[in-house]
Amino acid sequence: MYGTRAVILGAGIVGAACARELALAGCVTTVVDRGRPSAATTAHGEGNILVSDKGPGPELELAQLSGRLWPQIIAEMSERADGVGDLTEWDPKGGIVVATTDDGARELTKFAVAQREAGVRAEPLDAAALAAAEPYVTREHTAAVHYPEDAQVQPSGAAAALLADALRAGATLRTHCEVHGAVTRFDRLTAVRTSDGELIEADIFINAAGPWAGELSTRLGAPVDVRPRRGDVLVTTPLPPTVFHKVYDADYVGAVGSSAEDLQTSAVVESTRGGSVLIGSSRRRVGFDDRLRVDALSAIAAKALRLFPSLTDVPVMRAYGGFRPYVPDHLPLIGPDPRIAGLWHAGGHEGAGIGLSVGTARLVRDLLLGRPAEIDATPFRVDRPAVLGTAQGGWAA
Repeated sequence: MYGTRAVILGAGIVGAACARELALAGCVTTVVDRGRPSAATTAHGEGNILVSDKGPGPELELAQLSGRLWPQIIAEMSERADGVGDLTEWDPKGGIVVATTDDGARELTKFAVAQREAGVRAEPLDAAALAAAEPYVTREHTAAVHYPEDAQVQPSGAAAALLADALRAGATLRTHCEVHGAVTRFDRLTAVRTSDGELIEADIFINAAGPWAGELSTRLGAPVDVRPRRGDVLVTTPLPPTVFHKVYDADYVGAVGSSAEDLQTSAVVESTRGGSVLIGSSRRRVGFDDRLRVDALSAIAAKALRLFPSLTDVPVMRAYGGFRPYVPDHLPLIGPDPRIAGLWHAGGHEGAGIGLSVGTARLVRDLLLGRPAEIDATPFRVDRPAVLGTAQGGWAA
């Protein structure tokens, strides 16, 4: 399909990764965003590239694929442009999950056993090993597991690097261009109507609009159930080396998998290259209400201090929040829409989009070009009841 015209709707990290894969594969690629690249969900992420929070199943397989691809892709981009490593801030620092209750220890141990059976490196740490790895973490713990395959990038920098590589390969970028509707012919999407009055024609359109994918899909005549889920993060002033891995409490996995609308919080603590410590995390379904909420920030801080008591007197210089693309069955949607030919979807990753972006883009490329995929893409198909709003409690336009 060399020369296929592909339009990526959304210039966050998933859209940027898709644009890079398709442009390098020879597609005539255009990226369209209603604002600026990576200015929304991507800019409000933590940069996590994790296997530690995913149990055996398709999302873990996608995370393992992405984990293999990230260093390869960064190396490839570095060969074509200087400074990519500094821009992405790639850091394969690993993660440590800490249980602080007896129940948490049992669940973490069971979870790690299942992960090891699925090929994840999950290494139990005794008290001495944990203290050596994280000198400032609480000593009031009941179990700990080290995940050496966890990594981190700077989200906006990584997205910028992917998009720049796509542009070097011939892609074009249109910003401040909102999609208002679809032009179809014989049940095929042939063009989109934009805010500047133009039609953008293509053979393939990929909905990579993150939390706004549900709204955009409705405008295109094929609604999918992708909703916003709010998350908040605290940022400390720069510190001497204090946190050396991504460290989180074992209850984080339960919060990730929860479908509850009310506030879910857990302790997630990690440092940045600049010395600041990021403290999360929260999940709450509040639509697109972007107000910072004191109850969420207070709950995040309290749980983080139980994990790292040494942070008690450290100043917080700012807090930020963002919307993650939530799907009721907690799996991304990747592939063609079953209702309108020419429309594809790449989204629904919730808080894992940074890490899963490159694996998602590789699946999109392989499916679109008819190449054998490295993992089974069937679980991510768009015709699932949870995606089309036909599951119990689902949404329909």
